[in-house]
Amino acid sequence: MDAEQQLTGWFAGRLPEAWFAGRPEIVLDREEITVIGELPPLTVADDLPDLEKEAAAEGYVERFREETRERRMEIAREAELRFRRKVSWGVKIHDETVMFTTLSVPVMTRLRQGERQVLDTLVAAGVARSRSDALAWCVRLVGRHTDTWLADLRDALRHVDRVRSEGPGLVD
Repeated sequence: MDAEQQLTGWFAGRLPEAWFAGRPEIVLDREEITVIGELPPLTVADDLPDLEKEAAAEGYVERFREETRERRMEIAREAELRFRRKVSWGVKIHDETVMFTTLSVPVMTRLRQGERQVLDTLVAAGVARSRSDALAWCVRLVGRHTDTWLADLRDALRHVDRVRSEGPGLVD
């Protein structure tokens, strides 16, 4: 069983079933595990006008966050010890994802002058506070516009990992 399957299975068994409508989405990278679950429908808001429905959804998210905080922290500690990655949490409600916690990881990069000028322009225009914020903004923008391609690339990498693990071991 690969690490991602083991991790997904562990969370499926560890998270209380009543927390989410269906299985939560588990996103994994080298530093972080992100758990994003869809909240069960808020039926009390069904007949409310849109503005009130939106406010009810915000209150629902805050209530969930507060009521589950201790358990989420306990589960995160266990997962961090077991999988050696930090755990972040979020929920989906309607078409919106609300993140409770996220990890910001420094990333070293080397940029040529033209690339630095792009970042500096974003800072000067007030789009970003710093080069770091500008670079994060650029990465989000590219990710948003290439979602399908990136998903295909990640699937291909998972296939490579699976084939590699089924192959012969290294010879000493």
